[in-house]
Amino acid sequence: MTCPKGALISATNNPLKLILGSASPRRRDLLAQIGVHPDEIRPADIDETPEQGERPLAYVQRMAAEKARAIAADDAALILTADTIVACGLRILGKPTDAAQAADYLKLLGGRRHRVTTAMTLRRGAKITTRSVTTSVKMKRLSDQELSQYIQSKEWQGKAGGYAIQGIASAFIPFISGSYTNVVGLPLAEAATLLASAQYPVSFDGTCS
Repeated sequence: MTCPKGALISATNNPLKLILGSASPRRRDLLAQIGVHPDEIRPADIDETPEQGERPLAYVQRMAAEKARAIAADDAALILTADTIVACGLRILGKPTDAAQAADYLKLLGGRRHRVTTAMTLRRGAKITTRSVTTSVKMKRLSDQELSQYIQSKEWQGKAGGYAIQGIASAFIPFISGSYTNVVGLPLAEAATLLASAQYPVSFDGTCS
C-alpha cells in the first residue's frame, strides 16, 4: 500500500477554529493539498494602496497583518491571512485593473527576473505572527502573438503581476528559484510550520505503509 498524494492531514476533533481571511480559491486548494480545511472563509476588506515610498517586502507584510487585524474573532479561533505581490526592482505589480495594464506588466517582466513574495499572518487574539517567503522567477520575453493570446485568455485577471504560473503562463517561465507554491499564492511548507507553531495539529497520516 502506498500513501496517497496529500497524506499530510490535520487532526480530527481540532479544538481550534481556523478562519481563512482570503477569498482566493488558489489558497483554499493549496491548503487542501495538506489536508487543512478552514472552518470559515472570511475575506478582509482593507485599503490595499501602497504608502508613498513603501518597499515591496514592507508592503506585503503590512497587508497580511492588516487583513488579520480586520477580521473579528474570539480567542479560540486562528485567523490565517496572506498577501502575494510581484516586484520588479522596487516596483510593486499588483493585480492589473485592465488588459492594457496586464500587457504592460508582462512586457516589463519579459526577459528578466522578478521576485514573488507572500506574507502570511496567523493571529490568535492579540498575538500576531507573520512569515514571508520570496521566490525568484524569470519570465521569457513574449512575442506579440503570445502576449495577445495570453491577454485574450483573461487568465491575468485577479493575478498579481498579471500572470498565473499554474496556468498557461507556465509555458513562459524557464526559471524559478524557491517555493513554487509561494508563486501560486501560499508557500505550503512555511504555512504548515506556522500552523503547527500555533498548536493547530497538522501531521502525517501514519496509517500508510
